[in-house]
Amino acid sequence: MNTIKQFTNGAFLISTDKTKLDIGVIHHYLSSQSYWARHIPEETVRLSVEGSFCFGVYHQGKQIGFARLISDFATMGYIADVFIVEEYRGRGLAKWLMACITGLPELQGLRRWMLGTRDAHFLYEKSGFKPLAKPEIFMEKVRPNPYQPQDT
Repeated sequence: MNTIKQFTNGAFLISTDKTKLDIGVIHHYLSSQSYWARHIPEETVRLSVEGSFCFGVYHQGKQIGFARLISDFATMGYIADVFIVEEYRGRGLAKWLMACITGLPELQGLRRWMLGTRDAHFLYEKSGFKPLAKPEIFMEKVRPNPYQPQDT
């Protein structure tokens, strides 16, 4: 998707403009504060951003949140790496971010949206996500802790 989208809510901005993204902020959060990407290398973050439709959340020009959509823009989308930095939580920003992502007119034809979460089911349920109706039809291949330093 090439068109840049922007949404405002008071002093907050959500933008899909990748030139606004602060890779340092994204990398810091993912590598040190997330449970799903602990120790992720900055280059891996950079590559994931390049290959995704990204949403930055900003307050007065400072990046305070992020999410990315991995999609073919025709049939399915996977939402990943959603976060709002600690000091901005509790303001409804993650809920707004999810509404902006799932509400884009260009994405209304997707037949399946997916994401994974260990502890934010309540947030994603507000955006219409539910546990898998038929988990037996889904499979996965997982490399647990691929970014952990290896003992030598």
